[in-house]
Amino acid sequence: MTESSQHHCFASLIDDLASRGWSQRALFAPELLTRELAAECRRRAQTGELSAAGVGRGSAQQVQEGIRGDRIQWLEPGQSDACDQYLQLMDGLRRALNQALYLGLEDYESHFACYAPGAYYQRHLDRFRDDDRRSVSAVFYLNEDWQAEQGGALRLYLADGREHDVLPQAGTLALFLSAEMPHEVLPATRERLSLTGWFRRRGGDPI
Repeated sequence: MTESSQHHCFASLIDDLASRGWSQRALFAPELLTRELAAECRRRAQTGELSAAGVGRGSAQQVQEGIRGDRIQWLEPGQSDACDQYLQLMDGLRRALNQALYLGLEDYESHFACYAPGAYYQRHLDRFRDDDRRSVSAVFYLNEDWQAEQGGALRLYLADGREHDVLPQAGTLALFLSAEMPHEVLPATRERLSLTGWFRRRGGDPI
């Protein structure tokens, strides 16, 4: 992605976020990087590095597969070249969001998420009751040749009462305001891979 095309991509995402609280962008990252991230996610899944995701925060967190069924692993700098490139790309988006919307976003956290066929995540918001740092949610999809009949959409519940489904097609980024956009992950007939993350404001003690 050239600097010019990246600037245009960021500007489009920011305009949507400011006007309607969500955005969707195809081909957000270079195709090669998307494929490398998908391969990294599959490798971690195959070697048992992904763990069942919990519901809640801190000591109250529990695994409840009736609510969410994904397996995850958090990204840390230095884990792989592909992950570092992705984190660098998202930090560029963080800076652009701050410059345009004055959101005061301090950092970005992200994890791989793997949903087995049939797994889902019930309707929810991305902000904890006792921690309001998560401001903007970002989901980047890693699934090539995804077909609508395979399910697995991210369903956004919009403020006007409508629903909008985002298919988890490789290269697609979904961006939305964490505290204002209820959403769910619908079950799919095939494995579903993504990078899910949050741009966070300054807060108190870290999670």
